[in-house]
Amino acid sequence: MSSDRPWNIERIRHALGSPDLSRRFLAEIGRAPAHEMLTVFAKWQGIAERTLAAVERGRHAAAVEAAGGEVPGEWIDITQKVQEDAAVVRARAGVWD
Repeated sequence: MSSDRPWNIERIRHALGSPDLSRRFLAEIGRAPAHEMLTVFAKWQGIAERTLAAVERGRHAAAVEAAGGEVPGEWIDITQKVQEDAAVVRARAGVWD
């Protein structure tokens, strides 16, 4: 999902997708001293680019799955680990199954 459009504050804000991330970005760029603005901008441009790439990968995976295919990529089943961690948390909180 590359674009020839140049990156600007509005494009980064939109690409972030999350209102919370957008607010963080705008606050950070707004508080940055002039000599740090390009560094802050570059940091958030990278975040926006990675976000767009992740969205594109997710859309592709969803389309493949919807068509009955197998979602590409390497998947590691961590169900047992999550269940064990949840049991520890419940035990600490005094919650029983």
